[in-house]
Amino acid sequence: MTTSDIYLGGCVVASVVASLRWFRVAQREHYLPLSATRFALRWWKRGGTNSFLLLLAVIAAIMSAWFPAASLITAVATTFGPIGLGAKGRTSPLAWTRRLRTLAATSLFLVTTAFVIARQLSIKSIGFAVIALLVPAFIDIALTALKPVEQRMARRYVTDASAILERVNPVRVAITGSYGKTTIKGYVRHLLSDTFSVTASPASFNNSAGLSRSVNEHLIDGTEVFVAEMGTYGPGEIAELVNWVKPSISVLASIGPVHLERFGDLETIVSAKSEIFSTSHTAVINIDAYGLASEADRLQASGVDVVRCSSKDPSADVFACYDDGLTVTLSSRTIVTGLVSDAAATNVACAVAVAAAMGVSDESIAKQLSALPVTEHRRQMLQSPMGVTIIDDTYNSNPAGAALALQTLANLDARRKVVVTPGMVELGSRQASENRRFGVDASLIADDLIIVGHTNRAALNNGARDGTARIELVGTRNDAIEWVRGKLTSGDAVLYENDLPDHYP
Repeated sequence: MTTSDIYLGGCVVASVVASLRWFRVAQREHYLPLSATRFALRWWKRGGTNSFLLLLAVIAAIMSAWFPAASLITAVATTFGPIGLGAKGRTSPLAWTRRLRTLAATSLFLVTTAFVIARQLSIKSIGFAVIALLVPAFIDIALTALKPVEQRMARRYVTDASAILERVNPVRVAITGSYGKTTIKGYVRHLLSDTFSVTASPASFNNSAGLSRSVNEHLIDGTEVFVAEMGTYGPGEIAELVNWVKPSISVLASIGPVHLERFGDLETIVSAKSEIFSTSHTAVINIDAYGLASEADRLQASGVDVVRCSSKDPSADVFACYDDGLTVTLSSRTIVTGLVSDAAATNVACAVAVAAAMGVSDESIAKQLSALPVTEHRRQMLQSPMGVTIIDDTYNSNPAGAALALQTLANLDARRKVVVTPGMVELGSRQASENRRFGVDASLIADDLIIVGHTNRAALNNGARDGTARIELVGTRNDAIEWVRGKLTSGDAVLYENDLPDHYP
């Protein structure tokens, strides 16, 4: 074995170990191209240790052109760094699905080919070191190459789902929005369940793979209504879903900066979400949301039956507001009044609009509204064995929902109030400002603000300085839970606001 083979072997081992780490990131990011590189940059910039490791790895790679053994320094740095991002994962372990196995085989083939080419070059060691450094980029190249292949494979399941929908032929209700869509889906299913046989897509199965699986596995003969939640990371995705689901009633519930880094601006979000109406006879729209009042006018002018929902405009077709309890009016007639509930008013209004469009009686709607289901991990109220009130809002990551959760905490009669949060992500250019604002609001309501992780630490900490809360910085959610268990007792309350998986720094 030559010294060159030793350097090659070291960099190959480093590439394989690093690949496991970045495979997990790619899987958690729904196999989006560029996700591995984007998170690699985030992690390598995190803290002094990782920045030093990256600098050391780059310098060693360059120096290996003259001192080949330096490539082993790069190999060691990329094997163990970035510090804090493990291959196994605490909250999101690597799952060797068919898709991940395909990605692994493709990316490792690319890396192997690169090593073979580098071995033929006159400056082998620098080539080996650079390849080890660029493993995330190779994974992203594989993700890009495999995307059309995966789309073609997915069409088979979509074709099957489309055939089942045509055979069973339920009324199809589609729901989208920047946030609130899962909650509204649960409300719609609940309001219709006394009158119809209803099947809804489970959990957050809101893309093509999830919806086709929902139909293929859960839609049975005799189902009268199918409720489909639809999500999107960019223009055109909802249009593809609508093309085969073909909803006749669609709901656009909210517009906000969720996934703003992918969309660019709110106008693009409005346009992308509005794709849901292309096959609809009835459009249910929250006109309080950004840009949706004009969208309602546009759809009505095109001949679509528009149902306007609001918590601000009493003249809306469905109006819901809180005044000594929840009051809901439908076409100016009162459905319920004084109802004890903490549901978001516009979410209720949109669900009521769907039920009314389906012909459900006012009496049935009123009866079902008295027992609206609670969506798991979205302002879910729990009690710990120690008597601590827990507000579980860990599945929420948008400014409007976070504000509602804070208000829920503020309304509690608790001796000590605590907020645990890593902040909100995927808000684009508004991420820092929204987290800073949340830090301000949380520190004015809570006695203690526990900031988890590093992703939004600076913004949250900066905002919290304007309030009165004590600030605690912890590395992980488990650390925060241990802090809560050690500090809080009966009569105290804690809000867990959002929970980032551990592939975020």
